[in-house]
Amino acid sequence: MTSAPVRDTLADHLLTPENAAFLFIDYQPAQLAAVHSMDHGLLMKNAVSTVRTIKAFGVPVVHSTVNVASGQGPTLPELAALLTEDKPLDRTTVNSWEDIEFLQAVRATGRRKLIICALWTEICMAFTALDALRDGYEVYPVVDAIGGTSPEAHRAGLERVAQAGAQPVSWVSLACELQRDWARQETVAAVVEIVLTDRLLKE
Repeated sequence: MTSAPVRDTLADHLLTPENAAFLFIDYQPAQLAAVHSMDHGLLMKNAVSTVRTIKAFGVPVVHSTVNVASGQGPTLPELAALLTEDKPLDRTTVNSWEDIEFLQAVRATGRRKLIICALWTEICMAFTALDALRDGYEVYPVVDAIGGTSPEAHRAGLERVAQAGAQPVSWVSLACELQRDWARQETVAAVVEIVLTDRLLKE
């Protein structure tokens, strides 16, 4: 068995560590408390696995919070511990795309494929995704690492952005899409640990 040559990692139509950026928005206590579309423990496990995957592949991160300066709690500690190199950009806007520093940070990555995790699905994910799509970006919401205020709200948010052109992914499919070939040894151990050893084989 022989692997095909590695495709152009910038021009590839699939996600690669070189053509994607990760937007991580509002994983704060109040936002999590209002999620009613899935179990909070599972949501947090999936979010942690997603962030660990992103960091394993060196994908650039834009990390944002809302209203911490006005008293909202900061990023949840189990996630903040994984993002020590990615200082959160605190904002007042509901839609991250309407915050000047956030938009500047996205543009500074130089990436046109945006992997998005945000609470809540129907608001902070959807509004950001819709504006990004309108500005010509490709958008990939991680469906099992985000949550809405109800199952219906979560589903409506995903359907809205999908109809606008977003491409929903799961956190496991994201990890495998970034890995692509088990012969790429640099990240195999990390992916196996995140996807199999730590998660799927324990559940």
